[in-house]
Amino acid sequence: MFSYLGKDEKRRKNQEVYENVTEGLKNIYKQKLLPLEKEYNFHDFHSPALDDPDFDAKPLVMLVGQYSTGKTTFIRYLLEQDFPGIRIGPEPTTDRFIAVMHAESDGVIPGNALVVDPKKQFRPLSKFGNAFLNRFQCSGTDSTVLKGISIVDTPGILSGEKQRTDRGYDFIGVLEWFAERVDRILLLFDAHKLDISDEFRRSIESLRGHDDKIRIVLNKADMVDHQQLMRVYGALMWSLGKVLGTPEVARVYIGSFW
Repeated sequence: MFSYLGKDEKRRKNQEVYENVTEGLKNIYKQKLLPLEKEYNFHDFHSPALDDPDFDAKPLVMLVGQYSTGKTTFIRYLLEQDFPGIRIGPEPTTDRFIAVMHAESDGVIPGNALVVDPKKQFRPLSKFGNAFLNRFQCSGTDSTVLKGISIVDTPGILSGEKQRTDRGYDFIGVLEWFAERVDRILLLFDAHKLDISDEFRRSIESLRGHDDKIRIVLNKADMVDHQQLMRVYGALMWSLGKVLGTPEVARVYIGSFW
């Protein structure tokens, strides 16, 4: 009658012991999930197989927003220091995807070298071609913050006539790739630039399905007074309501990160 108790005891004896959670996830994936993915050709139509760097990597945070909304300044505010390749200005300055990661000494790794590095999780990005890899780099710096997380800075999303200029690679496709793999997406808005351009609209739409990762930040809030801030907040909610297409009101975090 109680034979199942003996089975549980037997199962407990046969359990594997792992040193940490990461090692356990790696082994379970390779033993259980990977054979199933190969059987049904999962890697041909969805995403490549996971490698060890995908498990070992630190949590990733991606910043998305129009140009001059303070994305790069936000990273400098967090790190309390500059990082290699930093460029800040009122015009569109960040023209590339920059993965800011921890390193013992300051340095920059170009995209072509990054996608062949077996210790980094960016190898699948090679499918976006050389035009993208020339606009992708890893900036390494010794920061206490980066020992716990890595940050991805993205090019400023264009507006007006500039958004018709071809970037030379699939910008929306790259955003979708990162959106699948990052742990948090910060959408930054400037209190003085609330218009959502066509390219920004397409970018936000490409993030659908990852709503649990998205946090909306209204930056540079100290540049307007309380009454204007309420108007800006209402205008932002109205603009977002047309793009997000959800009945719930999105939560907006207000701050000023200089």
